[in-house]
Amino acid sequence: MGTETAATLTHLDAEGTARMVDVGGKTETERVAVATSAVTMAPETLRLIVAQALPKGDVLTVARIAGIQAAKRTADLIPLCHPLMLSHVEVTLVPDATLPGLTIRATVRCHGRTGVEMEALTAASVAGLTIYDMAKAVDRGMTLGPLRVVEKRGGKSGDWTATSA
Repeated sequence: MGTETAATLTHLDAEGTARMVDVGGKTETERVAVATSAVTMAPETLRLIVAQALPKGDVLTVARIAGIQAAKRTADLIPLCHPLMLSHVEVTLVPDATLPGLTIRATVRCHGRTGVEMEALTAASVAGLTIYDMAKAVDRGMTLGPLRVVEKRGGKSGDWTATSA
């Protein structure tokens, strides 16, 4: 645990037992988080995805919808996450020949008592996993990542933006 104590780790009680954080006393604010990732692949795989020429269909649309659905289901996947009423989820997938591959950007918004970083990370990761699933027949060597939060707004700790891409 390093130098942290059970008192400073919010998901642990005084005895060090995992618990869900009580956010009932927090102020509701507009919360926004943006997470990014990428799927790197062979140039031919990217060409097939962009041309919608893979046997499984429109990879970009399916991955975008999978990311949106994943954001809405984050509390079902991450044990101590609060279920949130999300007001907006946007997942963009942009072909990038310099990778080569697809860059993923997930933006999640809600008005609530806790942040949406986990929802944005889940959206970006599941979108990437969906791309892999749909294209693995032609390219098993694809890689996913890095996955990271690049921006968060709202809440007691205020706004934060990553300093490097």
